Amino acid sequence: MSTENPQAGGAAAAPLLGLLPTVDAPAPERADAARNRRKILDAAARIIAEDGPEAVTMNQVAHASGIGVGTVYRRFGDVSQLLWALLDDRERQFQEAYMSGPPPLGPGAPAEVRLDAFLDALVDRVGEQRSLLLAAHTAAPRARYHSGAYRVMHTHAALLIGRLKPGSDSTLLAHLLLSSFSPDVMHHLAVEQELSADRLKAGVRELLRLRA
Repeated sequence: MSTENPQAGGAAAAPLLGLLPTVDAPAPERADAARNRRKILDAAARIIAEDGPEAVTMNQVAHASGIGVGTVYRRFGDVSQLLWALLDDRERQFQEAYMSGPPPLGPGAPAEVRLDAFLDALVDRVGEQRSLLLAAHTAAPRARYHSGAYRVMHTHAALLIGRLKPGSDSTLLAHLLLSSFSPDVMHHLAVEQELSADRLKAGVRELLRLRA
């Protein structure tokens, strides 16, 4: 399925999904193993939502999920690997929404509308997972830019920018645009400056149109 509106781009909007990198999917597993994995990730997410990522321990996750602590260790190794697995899980859900979900976030809307919807969704996503993203970013500040999740978002943004501004350096512009969503920047704006999600979304849109 195309990441662009096929009626808005003509031949240039040929199916592009195969060109996009994807977040690595978990290896195929038995149904019971998949259920256990889901329970463990959901339990970790609840702990983070209530007490922050620093409160996560393997014993707590095991207790909250009803899964034996030995199984939790065998599946994820340690807390850091569990946190990254949780991030990857959320990234796959977000990726599915903007690559193949309903418009305007997914295919079927003009590029400008899709870009606005993508950036709005990104504000919400970073806000919802700010503590987890900030913890991962603090541990490895440059890891974000080498992840499959970032490559997917960057390619998607660059494709939309290229449709809006033919001939522009869409690859560079996509990097600069996404830099606004670095977890430390968003934490500063949302927490330290106490800016609402609506104000952040409006600010991003206004920034994009300064030289329109």
